[in-house]
Amino acid sequence: MGDTDPDPHELLIRNVVDYAIYMLDPNGFVVSWNPGAQLIKGYTAEEIVGQHFSRFYSAEDRAAGLPKNALSEATRNGRFATEGWRFRKDASRFWASAVIDPVYQDGKLVGFAKITRDMTEQRKAQLDALESERRFRLLVEGVTDYAIYMLSPEGIITNWNAGAQRIKGYSSSEIVGKHFSCFYVAEDVDAGLPDRALARARLEGRYEAEGWRRRKDGTRFWAGVVVDAIHDEGKLIGFAKITRDLTERREAQLQLDQSREQLFQSQKMEAVGQLTGGLAHDFNNLLAGISGSLELMKKRIAEGRLTEIDHYVAAAAGAASRAAALTHRLLAFARRQTLDSKPISPNGLVTDMVELIQRTIGPAIRLKIVLAPSLKLILCDPHQLENTLLNLCINARDAMPDGGQLTIETADVVVEHSAARERELDPGRYAVIYVTDTGTGMSSDVLQRAFEPFFTTKPIGKGTGLGLSMTYGFIRQSGGQVRIDSEVGKGTVVRLYLPQHKGEVDKEVWQVQKVEPSETGCGETILIVDDEPTVRMLITEVLAEAGYVPIEAIDGVSGLKVLQSNVRIDLLISDVGLPGGINGRQMADTARLGRPGLPILFITGYAASAAIASGDLESGMHVLTKPFTMDALASRVKWIIEQGQGISG
Repeated sequence: MGDTDPDPHELLIRNVVDYAIYMLDPNGFVVSWNPGAQLIKGYTAEEIVGQHFSRFYSAEDRAAGLPKNALSEATRNGRFATEGWRFRKDASRFWASAVIDPVYQDGKLVGFAKITRDMTEQRKAQLDALESERRFRLLVEGVTDYAIYMLSPEGIITNWNAGAQRIKGYSSSEIVGKHFSCFYVAEDVDAGLPDRALARARLEGRYEAEGWRRRKDGTRFWAGVVVDAIHDEGKLIGFAKITRDLTERREAQLQLDQSREQLFQSQKMEAVGQLTGGLAHDFNNLLAGISGSLELMKKRIAEGRLTEIDHYVAAAAGAASRAAALTHRLLAFARRQTLDSKPISPNGLVTDMVELIQRTIGPAIRLKIVLAPSLKLILCDPHQLENTLLNLCINARDAMPDGGQLTIETADVVVEHSAARERELDPGRYAVIYVTDTGTGMSSDVLQRAFEPFFTTKPIGKGTGLGLSMTYGFIRQSGGQVRIDSEVGKGTVVRLYLPQHKGEVDKEVWQVQKVEPSETGCGETILIVDDEPTVRMLITEVLAEAGYVPIEAIDGVSGLKVLQSNVRIDLLISDVGLPGGINGRQMADTARLGRPGLPILFITGYAASAAIASGDLESGMHVLTKPFTMDALASRVKWIIEQGQGISG
């Protein structure tokens, strides 16, 4: 490289255009000027070399001695760095970032190197950000309906707005620096709720809740709370917390809920009144048939007209049978019927009923079956479900007098928490059976009353009005739900939700076995405990005729005396609801302490649930629901005794 070759460092400075780079002599006069300086400040080298650098400063800065002080500080400290307004040739201002470094040669100050950068855009962005932050801060501080404040990652309060002071009662000076758990009630603090709130926000980004919080004066208020995690470049730097006082809204909601409950109770009492009236009407008709038949039987016997007796016997028996069916429907409506629940396949049950349903609805109605593949089992009484499905199909048929389409569909449905609350179900997986018709549909008024007992739109004599109420009671008793959607002129959809079965069921199932007249007992002793004399009399006569030795007791106390004696008892038959302070289940459990394995048959006109009030039926315990035929009783007794389960002496 020759002597005339330029210095590489000087070439670099000449080519830089983003920075004004120039040299000053020891007194501050410009001795060199790069293209970047010309671009930023507007002067050419010919215009500015030899001029004092103070011309770039404002008159106020020059009067304050800022240029001279800058050189003095650079000399004294080895560098001077600053930011401030500077002027271009056209007198316009720009925000400059400037650095002045002293230059020495052989230990002697020979000048200064000055670098200036135009930071106007960056300065504007910075000021805009500061202004935005200031406005946001003013906005937050001015909000009084919400408590808005920041927490450190550990939950320490770092700032406090006016809304927080109004709602919680603390001033900023009183609360900043304290842990936010001071707002929680004691029971929530003991349960670790504040820590769980931050942990949830840290993990999921947000925590939302409602609950009781505490003010400075110790009073409580119902708060709606949101906690958001704040991150900077992926690092948690704290939490933004917003709290709103919802006490008035909660009180209004409680009042609304109370009003709804009062309305529900009113409607419930109205339904009870309607149920009582309908029940009295139907039972009066049935009792008239029974009592009238008995009266005429007595009269014909006195007259010696015995050939006419069978006619009245059949009439009385028919009325009694209808009364039993009515009671069964009422128990279903009240969710108190005895259910024989088994794991069954909804698809299999529907498939088995197709022929019966088609015959029932007739040829004018098209039947369509849509079954969900691989639908799980449900735990349900199959006979009751068959009756329910058949009744729904009959209702659909009656709603389509001119024909139409009936669709029975099954589906596998998962009911989430929100939907479960709305449908009054436990969250989980359900089998749903849809019964859809294209019939006349229901008005909104009819739809609201569809499940009421004895409510019917059918003509007199065409229905009791217990069909849908019985369906509702049975499905609810089975752990499910019924929903109806209907529109006048477009048809009706009934949805039966039944919980899918989990696990296996190992229950003893009794099959009815008809006892032939020649099949009698062998002198086994049977204790009959029932407070109804007529029932005891009938059971005693039937069992005595069948070859058993019956013993009678009128209540639990007298029955227990027999059971605790030395009398041989091969079977206990007892009503569940007994007077005297000891019910049938309590008597049976006490008896088994001295007679382990004693076979027991509960007879009840109420519900199996009453018989098992203290738990599931134990081995050797059975239930027969009133009313029952004497043949059914004899068959059940013979079957139980033949099992040979732990006959006690």
